[in-house]
Amino acid sequence: MDKKKVVIGMSGGVDSSVGAWLLKEQGYDVIGVTMQIWQDEAPEIQEENGGCCGLSAVDDARRVAQQLEIPYYVMNFKQEFKKHVMDYFVEEYLHGRTPNPCIACNRYVKWESLLTRSLAIGADYIATGHYARIEKLENGRYALKKSATAAKDQTYALYNLTQEQLSRTLMPVGEYTKEEIRAIAEKIGLQVAGKKDSQEICFIPDHDYARFIEEHASQVPPEGNFVDLDGNILGKHKGITHYTIGQRKGLNLSMGHPVFVTAIRPETNEVVIGGGNDVYTDRLRCTNVNYMAIDGLHGEEAVVTAKIRYSHKGAVCHIREIGNGIVECVFEEPQRAVTPGQAVVFYQGDYVAGGGTIL
Repeated sequence: MDKKKVVIGMSGGVDSSVGAWLLKEQGYDVIGVTMQIWQDEAPEIQEENGGCCGLSAVDDARRVAQQLEIPYYVMNFKQEFKKHVMDYFVEEYLHGRTPNPCIACNRYVKWESLLTRSLAIGADYIATGHYARIEKLENGRYALKKSATAAKDQTYALYNLTQEQLSRTLMPVGEYTKEEIRAIAEKIGLQVAGKKDSQEICFIPDHDYARFIEEHASQVPPEGNFVDLDGNILGKHKGITHYTIGQRKGLNLSMGHPVFVTAIRPETNEVVIGGGNDVYTDRLRCTNVNYMAIDGLHGEEAVVTAKIRYSHKGAVCHIREIGNGIVECVFEEPQRAVTPGQAVVFYQGDYVAGGGTIL
């Protein structure tokens, strides 16, 4: 029988490097690929800004591929990355929302684009170094299952993958803890065994989102008013792209007590300010819902555990469809800083039931 061919996305980090080794050990015909996503700039700027896909990533990944004796290629995904990740990021902030670029990158670049090209060169699967597992359930659907290590679980950022994508994906690292992955890398002598994880948004390593937006938007929102919940003007803000829900720092408002951003109104260019309690709500609505372990709610209400951000522990909520592709989630306990533009992901036990974009 021919060995199944798998293309693994290699970032030069320890997870994807060990992932490639694990797949080879499992008998797959493995091809390593690094996705070139950084835009056309001088090498030293690429090097500084490259994150998981910069020049050092290419060097490290190529070295690992040589060591594992697998073919290795760099594929150009600059156009797809700019359209689906960078342009989307800017547009969302201009509309008063807080986007999650990693989710967009996973769905449209790391999967849609890489899978299409990989299938075109005869691959059966693609693979990544994500901490997550994929299972085919009794109902015939593919679903993400939380990884063996809760500390590194990455299912939240992958909720948007389609059934076709899941059926063609392998995630060999999901069965291991980070410590086990590093130990394997040490044992097989990979130079990246001790390499630090990339934490920041890869195209904004200095975390200055507002500067990035100013450089890439055709028109930047001007200064406007901070207002309270009753509409009274409290002061001037620097432009809505500088703020997100729940923010306390950098407001420069002397109110005599802690205050937070509770809403952003792009239509009136206002940033709404409230007290600590005003940042909590027991409900949200979401759109662009992707169902995974289930194929929809079919008019029924479901009880799930929902995560409203990557670091959120999850909270019990009741979800139901309210028409126009919108799902309403009512939490049993109020949640802090529900943020439009972020993802809400629904879990049933260890499985991702689905998720959507918070309105």
